[in-house]
Amino acid sequence: MAFLRTARTWDLTALLNAADPRAELAMRNLWLARLLEWLRHPAEREERPGTEAFPAEAAPQTALPLLRLKHLLNVLDRHPEHARSISELLNSIWRDMDAVGLFADVGFAPRVDLWSEFAHRLRQHLLPSTANTTDLGELFNLLFPEESDELWLAALDDGLLLRMRSLLALAHGRPPGAPTKPWTDPMLTGLSALISNVRSAGLTGALRRRMSHELLLNNPFEQLARANDSLIMALRAGEQETALQALQFLRALLDACSRAAASVPEHLEQFGVSVDIMFAVEQLQARILRIEALLDCLAGSHPQRELARLLASLVRVGHERRSIRTLFSRHYSLLARKVAERSAETGEHYITRDRSDYRMMLRHAAGGGAIIALTTFVKFLVMVLGLGALWSGFWAGANYALSFVVIHLLHWTVATKQPAMTAPAMAQKLQHIESEAGLEAFVDEVANLLRSQIAGILGNLAVVAPLVLGVQLVCKALFGVPLVGAEQAHYVLHSLTLLGPSLLFAAFTGILLFASSLVAGWAENWFVLHRIENAIAWNPGIIARLGAARAARWAAWWHGNISGIAANVSLGFMLGLVPPVLAFIGLPLEVRHVTLSTGQLAAAIGALGTQIFRLPEFWWCVAGIAGTGLLNLGVSFILALKVALRSRGIRLADRSRVGGAIWRRMRREPRSFLLPPA
Repeated sequence: MAFLRTARTWDLTALLNAADPRAELAMRNLWLARLLEWLRHPAEREERPGTEAFPAEAAPQTALPLLRLKHLLNVLDRHPEHARSISELLNSIWRDMDAVGLFADVGFAPRVDLWSEFAHRLRQHLLPSTANTTDLGELFNLLFPEESDELWLAALDDGLLLRMRSLLALAHGRPPGAPTKPWTDPMLTGLSALISNVRSAGLTGALRRRMSHELLLNNPFEQLARANDSLIMALRAGEQETALQALQFLRALLDACSRAAASVPEHLEQFGVSVDIMFAVEQLQARILRIEALLDCLAGSHPQRELARLLASLVRVGHERRSIRTLFSRHYSLLARKVAERSAETGEHYITRDRSDYRMMLRHAAGGGAIIALTTFVKFLVMVLGLGALWSGFWAGANYALSFVVIHLLHWTVATKQPAMTAPAMAQKLQHIESEAGLEAFVDEVANLLRSQIAGILGNLAVVAPLVLGVQLVCKALFGVPLVGAEQAHYVLHSLTLLGPSLLFAAFTGILLFASSLVAGWAENWFVLHRIENAIAWNPGIIARLGAARAARWAAWWHGNISGIAANVSLGFMLGLVPPVLAFIGLPLEVRHVTLSTGQLAAAIGALGTQIFRLPEFWWCVAGIAGTGLLNLGVSFILALKVALRSRGIRLADRSRVGGAIWRRMRREPRSFLLPPA
């Protein structure tokens, strides 16, 4: 056939001559795809806007597909034999295709499972489509492969719709103005399929437990099927008044179901977040919107116009359904928000607002510094053992993890863990900066945060350096040699210097610090989602072994500490294991933690004595530690803040206003960023 030639040579004459309603279905489907392609992309030698067929004055206001559709209908008006042939072909396609899937399946996942949907979309990207199908929903994606198709379908006016309806009616021998609804039967079947899906999804335990009980008192999901059957019977019987009553009742039920589904996120704090659950909620709400669109087509005053809008929306959701990026960005946004909110609750404890809080932060940070001093010596011990890279990283990670967990259990502080937790708390304050009072409150919180962070760093470093140095000097006085020798001290001077890649490694460590906060939020969410606290407190076997009171205390302890333990254990093992794993694949990245690095430099002072202060390498290490602290804190804070802002949908449109407010406070009250108010 002529229309099967290269795309650049398609023309309307070849398409009209090739219209054969008696051809096999695959050829008819392919002809329809070629016709729609002709509407979108003219051949080089065909007429374009500005010619007699396409007036130039119409070109700026009307999309090219609409202009070419008008031209096609004008040609068919002048050639009745082609008009009847095309009418018969289009009606034969509709007759031989299963159209139910177009209304009930396009844009929806066959199974409410995120990873199954991901695999399906990946296959759609990798495998070509085919015109040899009897499923109109599958063919639809081939007919409208471009996102711009939504625009011209939505722009179809009543005149074009009337002419297209008249064209389809030719095959039935009806007069051009006679109304026809060849799409009614599959649309009704699709409506029933959608109602069934919504009803079954709303009655599943995972969603039902998370919906508002008040909104489910009248059992709207259970009544959907009966209301739908009443509407369909009335429509098929032509009983207009009964159909109107049934339609109003069905719409009321759908509204109740939509509000119940929208209440699911409100109860996620109690039941935990699951991307599969949120995916199910989105699919349920999308199906309710599709049902509303079908009802507009079936019972609206302008069914052809509503059908055009429905087809335009099908193009949009069809492209969204194929987008892998849209899938993950949409369904992980709520999970990111809940993780950020859980981190925000923890982060509030790291922000000091008065002198009492400030002194407590100093004490907690000092305790953390004391533990890190011991961690420093254990790290040197692991290095001396000369283990393989993986085992050395494992035991280093175990050392870090144990130290961090002890600090957590003693309610002490490691300064570098603060930013990833405090950033989500800051994001909450950014929601209210529209007013001057809200902006000033945010600046107050910035001052509180910086002051708290400085207190954490001072407390850590003020203890870890003297303690490590003191142990070195005591060992040297008692045994003649320090715990950490000169060879290891020179290694420290070589590795921590600002002239090397220390700043890169410090930024990488900031990423690991941020990642540990995500692990903490995920672990707490998993704990709540699977109701582990209830399982510990009320499991008969556990109660028999521990007793009811002890089981309840144990459950409450895990609820309060699961996030902190997950964060500290994950951070410790990431600091120890990630570098050797990356080195194995050719990425020689190391970790640079400001508190640990300070302890190592103090150990080097104890090994080399006061002569170290005359070495330029020492002062380059001091500068390197300053940069390490800045990047540890800055990178983890910025990453956590970006996730928190994105998960809440906050966009800083007026960054200069926020920056200006902070700068004015620094000039007016610089002391507030360093010391708490009296």
